[in-house]
Amino acid sequence: MIAKPSKSLTALILAGSSAVDESMLTGEPIPVSKAAGDRLIGATLNTSGALAMRAEKVGAQTVLAQIVEMVAQAQRSRAPMQRLADRVAGWFVLGVVAIALLTFFGWGFFGPQPSWAYGLINAVAVLIIACPCALGLATPMSIMVATGKAATHGVLFRDAAAIETLRKVDTLIVDKTGTLTEGRPAFHGAVAATGGDEAEVVRIAASLDQGSEHPLAQTIVTEARRRQLTLSTPEGFESSSGIGVHGVVDGQEVVLGNTVLMEENGVDWHALEQQAEALRQEGASVMFLSVAGKAVGLVAVSDPIKASTPEALDLLRASGLSIIMATGDGDTTARAVGRKLGIDQVFGEVKSKDKDDLVARLQAQGHRVAMAGDGINDAPALARANVGIAMGTGTDVAMHSAQVTLVKGDLRGIASARRVSLATVRNMRQNLLFALLYNALGVPIAAGVLYPLTGMLLSPLIAALAMSFSSVSVVTNALRLRRVIV
Repeated sequence: MIAKPSKSLTALILAGSSAVDESMLTGEPIPVSKAAGDRLIGATLNTSGALAMRAEKVGAQTVLAQIVEMVAQAQRSRAPMQRLADRVAGWFVLGVVAIALLTFFGWGFFGPQPSWAYGLINAVAVLIIACPCALGLATPMSIMVATGKAATHGVLFRDAAAIETLRKVDTLIVDKTGTLTEGRPAFHGAVAATGGDEAEVVRIAASLDQGSEHPLAQTIVTEARRRQLTLSTPEGFESSSGIGVHGVVDGQEVVLGNTVLMEENGVDWHALEQQAEALRQEGASVMFLSVAGKAVGLVAVSDPIKASTPEALDLLRASGLSIIMATGDGDTTARAVGRKLGIDQVFGEVKSKDKDDLVARLQAQGHRVAMAGDGINDAPALARANVGIAMGTGTDVAMHSAQVTLVKGDLRGIASARRVSLATVRNMRQNLLFALLYNALGVPIAAGVLYPLTGMLLSPLIAALAMSFSSVSVVTNALRLRRVIV
């Protein structure tokens, strides 16, 4: 049974406040504000501020250690893939040896004089022409050319099993943060209350946020500077952990935060509720802005979808894949992104164990599953999937757990990898078929079956030349993979 990460976290904050990036474990792209009394998860990143904390779980007890164990256990549970060439070669060698012995004794007992000399020469010719060089080259040459071709387009296969398996996948599970989206906050938009000015809303919010090191605040400040707005210096800046900030800008009390902070300061924000909900439906995080106790507007920050994602999903659907999104983000945001991208099956607020269970459940239903993700929280599912696909822009743990890495973090690489997989397996089968057909024709001739009709025997030297030609033919066919459109 796979161990489930503990619900209790690994450290308790004793003093200080900061914004902590928990995206590698939770999948949530927006850093979470932490203060005294809150708990921390080991392996998350402190982005601002100083924290004094007491470690309560260490070593194997931490969430990260349990996830690593889940990855290892999932990897051990996968049965090794048997190569077609290995199965064929086992019987092929036995068959060739048997034919060589039959040739030797057949000529020795029943052939013309010097019968045993004929038997020895023909048996040697059989062994030479049937040398399994072409058969041995059939698979590795295709794999070598295919991996090189894929690597030039930013797709790295960890092993041949990934190439062989990827073409059979019928279901793709994708993480959202860092996979479908950029994985970092970006300014989404601003709305002014009736009679107000949007640019002024951005200017006031950015002026206040100059006093904050929170990533969301820096996103708003960056947008104001991009618009070349003149910012004022805030006074009396204070942060209310997890709900927003307040201070004085241009001599007026300014509050920026969520509805809880608005209620605490007696601000009526309901006139902006409809616009706020519309932005949330677009997958954005909304912050209300009040000046002198009056709501003047709101600003929204979101995790933007990668420009390449819609095209990538269209390519993947066209190749016959069913796409499922599983993310640690809130359900409303997840479904908003799913609607934008045309993804029908969306799972929000899922943890690392939930993703792993989802993969296992689909596999139990008979699906061949690929999992694409970039974070530590994706690692167990990446390891359990038939093919794990990691974003090269993500964490080392994810890449270590996956069988395929997309160097550029572009989902279009999955479509490219599938095309390479299909072409490679087809090429390997062509090579194997050629090698077997060659031996099916060459071995009987080397054994002397044409001698009664034509008096012709195959010299061991000619057999060696023919054997070399078969190997060259296999290599030449494998090199055709360089022309595969990736």
